[in-house]
Amino acid sequence: MPTVITGKDCEVTFGPGLPAVIIGERINPTGRKKLASQLTSGNLDIVEKEAVSQKAAGADILDVNVGATDVKEEILLPLAVKKILEATGLPLCIDSANEKAIKAALTVYPHKPLINSVTGEEKSLGSILPLARDYNAAIIGLTVDDNGIPSETSKRIKIANKIVARAEALGIPREDVVIDCLAMASSADPASALVTLEVIRIVTKDLQLSTTIGVSNVSFGMPERQTLTNSFLAMCIEAGLSAAIVDPTNSSLMYTLLSSTFLTGKDKYGDRFLTYYRQHHLLASLL
Repeated sequence: MPTVITGKDCEVTFGPGLPAVIIGERINPTGRKKLASQLTSGNLDIVEKEAVSQKAAGADILDVNVGATDVKEEILLPLAVKKILEATGLPLCIDSANEKAIKAALTVYPHKPLINSVTGEEKSLGSILPLARDYNAAIIGLTVDDNGIPSETSKRIKIANKIVARAEALGIPREDVVIDCLAMASSADPASALVTLEVIRIVTKDLQLSTTIGVSNVSFGMPERQTLTNSFLAMCIEAGLSAAIVDPTNSSLMYTLLSSTFLTGKDKYGDRFLTYYRQHHLLASLL
């Protein structure tokens, strides 16, 4: 069964064998001083602007994270969710480590969102999974537990199975569990990209679950980051990645994702690729 989440105007379906979808990553203050500053002051203008631009660029889902210094997330996150939903209608990925903030955001979201994220840690399983059940949300399950992030494929798979088992025990369908296979900096561990690709393949083919990763993590600490990120994204699509957490306003990255989807047989006759090309080639010609 595929994963289905919904927004005001649409639903997004993804999973094993289906074209990869794009989770827009730009509404996140990490490393972005201007966004963090505006969030701290309670100003959501830039959040709305980023949401609209990512939708125009081709995002299917928007990640929403307002976790800046001195921000009261349980107040600001639901306000951001309402503003973005009104501005775009897209399904949202509610991104926070704050249980109260997640609950507040779920309360104002009348559709089916993603929660980013649950881990294999007991505290996370015990606090976030009941919220997902109560508010009919899908979850992103990170393959990390109380012992940290495993470097071994088998241990990440074990954590994925643990998250699924605990979710199903609460009545959450397994198709509502999206496994984050964790992309790590290859500059720190040269084998990490290969581990991530192997985890994606196993989760996709053997567990028959949807998968996601924050793709650009792989290139931290290296020059030519965009080249490395695009190359890794193409490998992940071939391995079966269901949802890429990326910047959709980067056209080279979008072409990499869409061309990889076409070349691996998941975009029949290149319909998605050609639609993106026509829309963005025409827009570029008018500018």
